[in-house]
Amino acid sequence: MKSKSTLKINPKMKISEIIQKYPEVVNFLAIEWGFHCVSCFFAGYDTFEQGAKIHGIEGKDFKMMIRMCNELIKE
Repeated sequence: MKSKSTLKINPKMKISEIIQKYPEVVNFLAIEWGFHCVSCFFAGYDTFEQGAKIHGIEGKDFKMMIRMCNELIKE
């Protein structure tokens, strides 16, 4: 995985920030990962990492989700 400084999306970003900056990942997160935080009130408060943890996406799965989101942004 790339260093955090080169990632466009990182674990500490607010979900709302990700949605605003990278709307192309919204459907991917909701459909592929069941990560429906993108439409939740708490998106403005929770970090990507916190939202994922709430939905049971942790460890290797969370790292994979971030990597896939960053790859999607590059396309």
